[in-house]
Amino acid sequence: MSPTPSLRLPALRWPLPALLAWAAGWIAVALLIRAGVGSLAALAAGLAVAAAPAVLAGSFWRRVIVAGGFPLSLAASGAAGALPGWAWLLPLAALLLAYPVTAWRDAPVFPTPRGALAGLAGHVALPPGASVLDAGCGLGHGLRALRAALPGANVCGIEWSWPFALATRLACPWARVARGDMWRADWRGHALVYLFQRPESMARALAKADAEMAPGSWLVSLEFEAAGRQPQAVLRLAGGRPVWVYRVGRRTGS
Repeated sequence: MSPTPSLRLPALRWPLPALLAWAAGWIAVALLIRAGVGSLAALAAGLAVAAAPAVLAGSFWRRVIVAGGFPLSLAASGAAGALPGWAWLLPLAALLLAYPVTAWRDAPVFPTPRGALAGLAGHVALPPGASVLDAGCGLGHGLRALRAALPGANVCGIEWSWPFALATRLACPWARVARGDMWRADWRGHALVYLFQRPESMARALAKADAEMAPGSWLVSLEFEAAGRQPQAVLRLAGGRPVWVYRVGRRTGS
């Protein structure tokens, strides 16, 4: 089966997604005030309407820009005078809900590019129905890449942010998505773990894989290599970004 197509705002040329989201917020405010809704309620609804598309806006910082642009435009316009001081905590609360402080030690929500794992099946040998885990699956981009690259695998993911985990369950019903800490979750039983983290995380990830996964299993990292560990293979994306493929329990490429 072909991978489920994803609806993503980055399909529009940036910054058009942000401009559309902010315009939607202002339109919502204008329509609600015209309908007789109080200004405070109308502004709160406008904030919600403008911030909602941020979950589809691609990278973490684009989400911040989409979600934060409308409140800033309110402040610049003077219309924010109708809001009490505590109302400005609402966008921050929404951001913390989606990306809690406990997850700040990990990488921001950078999506896996479409087709990033193409060719992976030629380098890893997995039995039919093998379990593959996207550790820190965000909004499901890595899950889709795994499904496309390893169509016979049982794809699952784990994500700390419960709004992201919920959204991913809805967008990827064919995957098992758990809400939890990827570092505390048990990686036993998975034939392959995929992650898109940061350079500082790779030593910890390989140590966890060696301690918990069966020898001969696989750890796959987009872009970041593990210093001092020889990869089994290195794939290259069209833009030159590497995908590092490591064999668990083996410290050489043999």
